[in-house]
Amino acid sequence: MPENAEKSAPPAFVPDWGDEPCPKPVLPAASPEQTAALMDGVRMRENPAEWAFVRLSKLIEDFEKGLDKDDEVGARIVGLPGDGTMSIEDVGFWGPDFILFTGKNADGKPVRLIQHYGQINVLLDVRRRPEEREARRIGFQLSEMVRKTDKK
Repeated sequence: MPENAEKSAPPAFVPDWGDEPCPKPVLPAASPEQTAALMDGVRMRENPAEWAFVRLSKLIEDFEKGLDKDDEVGARIVGLPGDGTMSIEDVGFWGPDFILFTGKNADGKPVRLIQHYGQINVLLDVRRRPEEREARRIGFQLSEMVRKTDKK
């Protein structure tokens, strides 16, 4: 956006943005400490895809905390061919509207899912790591990316 262009008002579906604090997740079984950990370092983002990515990365990181050392995160995504599963290797975004998942399908072939931020339905599941390597954790990498995109 050119420097002299006026910033438009947020769309009606964005309740707030910028430096406003992140709304708390509503997870009845979560302790106050778990809720605080999910919100740590998270603030609202102007870009809807980035805002979805920030929260998705925190949820993946939290999910990974409960995995065994030989397990890693996978996903079952509605609309993928076959059994609709993939091993997630990376998650990113291309604002204002795309969330990007890269990984491998059940046959070990590379896949890239381009998902509109308004249509994200991802069931995180557990995958046994391949024997030839240690289990990967992507949550930390995603959190680093969130910190790098944070423009306070």
